[in-house]
Amino acid sequence: MTDLAIVTEKLTRRFGALTAVDNVDLRVTPGQFFGFLGPNGAGKSTTIKMLTGLLAPTSGRMQLLGLDFSSHTIEVKRQIGVVPEGMGLFERLTGAEYLHFVGRMYGLDHATTLRRTEELLEFMQLADRPKSMIADYSHGMQKKLALAAAVIHGPRILFLDEPFEGVDALAAGALKALLGRMTARGVTIFLTSHVLEIVERLCSHVGIIHQGRLVAQGSIEELRAGIAGKEGSKTTLEQIFLSIVGQSGAERTQIEELSWLT
Repeated sequence: MTDLAIVTEKLTRRFGALTAVDNVDLRVTPGQFFGFLGPNGAGKSTTIKMLTGLLAPTSGRMQLLGLDFSSHTIEVKRQIGVVPEGMGLFERLTGAEYLHFVGRMYGLDHATTLRRTEELLEFMQLADRPKSMIADYSHGMQKKLALAAAVIHGPRILFLDEPFEGVDALAAGALKALLGRMTARGVTIFLTSHVLEIVERLCSHVGIIHQGRLVAQGSIEELRAGIAGKEGSKTTLEQIFLSIVGQSGAERTQIEELSWLT
């Protein structure tokens, strides 16, 4: 397992009687752009919170970069970057102040932190508002700053929870450009998104979680081949996803019978 970037074995998280993540076994290789998909409430964010140390598993184990997470927590956290869905930025700081704070928290020296802060602000097109507080940033600007903070220390694994949600085309282009550079350098990216077209364009491999259980995992081509007999050789990721976790016939009939839709 030491040649894998992310490994989980029977990873489980319960909240009282609710099992949010149920015996999940993930395998992600180094340098892979991995898309983690599922309907709302399937367990995606809970899984990411466990993989990044924000939430303790109820049972099971995790290994990142060849290190057992429970016994090497600090060492693992120094080598990962996270863009959570809620971002959690310090809004009363400027962008430069925030990146400098994050860089120093990761142990970068003062000179390196300043240099990388300047480079990231320029790359993200945030350098033209040096005195603006983060609270005054648009949603797209905040997303770009959150990604800059997640990569300032040069992580080996980057976790992204809905990074393109509410982001315009220009901001999304900057984010994709940075992610492309990172995977080219061997960084592993673990992405969740409801925009399947983006996942299909960026990711080489996907895992699909449904009702807390991992129901599919592999390259997009492997999953496409698995249902090719139903959909044909040009199967999209959306068709794959719906084929695996789509609505049941009873649910579709119920929707079709809604009085105001007939």
